[in-house]
Amino acid sequence: MKRLILVAAVLCAAVAGCLVVTVGAAQPDRHAAIGTGGACTIADADLEAIADALGSGFGKVQAAHAFAIWQTASERQLPEQAAVVAIATAMQESTIRVLANPAVPDSYDFDHDGEGFDHDSIGIFQQRPHWGPIATLMDPAGSAGLFFDALEDVDGWEELPVTVAAQRVQVSAYPDAYADDEPGARAAVAAISEACASEWIHPVAGYGVTSGWRTTERPQHNGVDLGAPRGEPILAAAAGEVVTVVCNARTPAGRNLSCDVDGSPEILGCGWYVEIAHAQSLLTRYCHMGSRPEVTVGDTVAAGDLLGYVGSSGRSSGPHLHLEVHRSHQPSFATALEPVAFFQSVEVAL
Repeated sequence: MKRLILVAAVLCAAVAGCLVVTVGAAQPDRHAAIGTGGACTIADADLEAIADALGSGFGKVQAAHAFAIWQTASERQLPEQAAVVAIATAMQESTIRVLANPAVPDSYDFDHDGEGFDHDSIGIFQQRPHWGPIATLMDPAGSAGLFFDALEDVDGWEELPVTVAAQRVQVSAYPDAYADDEPGARAAVAAISEACASEWIHPVAGYGVTSGWRTTERPQHNGVDLGAPRGEPILAAAAGEVVTVVCNARTPAGRNLSCDVDGSPEILGCGWYVEIAHAQSLLTRYCHMGSRPEVTVGDTVAAGDLLGYVGSSGRSSGPHLHLEVHRSHQPSFATALEPVAFFQSVEVAL
């Protein structure tokens, strides 16, 4: 199965032919999106698969540290390449072990997997104390965060070979050493992505696309319209956390309208809509519900859980579900993905 690791919703983004704005017709219910959708946990079997992907000599402890690196990249909404660079670096520097060092006595106050003796370098990236607090350097996720801070300061790092990007961060005496670790790092990232992949379903099964994504006629249409009838249940497309429940409808002159009645093409806004933050920095948006949604912000949902019912609130010419997919928990025009292609990538036909 093909999977993607893609890397405060924006209320004034132009979406779906709907100008999404905060309205007073109903109290908006929303909060900042979570880091990974709360949907990814790693079991022993997954750790064994990640360790096998890393290569000979790596075990479940190192696999867990690799997962912490991957998760930190995901929470920062960085592309897959960032995790590959970081894991390859940790493989070379410490074989992905948290190393204490006699030159830094306080490093022994923290959980560690062994000792290192390279100057005063500690942790999985062998960072020296000028990088940050010892507690951070001895924490896999914390030290990964410091690594990504430095990596993001490297111009064009995404296009650089892995060993070059790693060297720009580490300034090692052996600049080509990281190349040998790239295959294992890339295989580990693939194994983690597979372990964290969510089940995806059609949110209104049996009803196809009636209006496409960013067509010539509707270049601002950030999603697709699915021709489901009024009252059809709308289901969560994948596991995640509800981060937005909002009524969004107004006249072009700015007068707020109710979302409990049908809208029209002359009205702005998505009507009643819900956003779900998923793992891998993905977000889905479901617009034009006929009444207040059945979920509230903070709810954890599984694929297939009821969100609400098809209606025609907001900017709508008739009952349907407007569906969007974004590669960020901060959705905007730039983050929108073509829904048909995305759902094909997770083996669901819209």
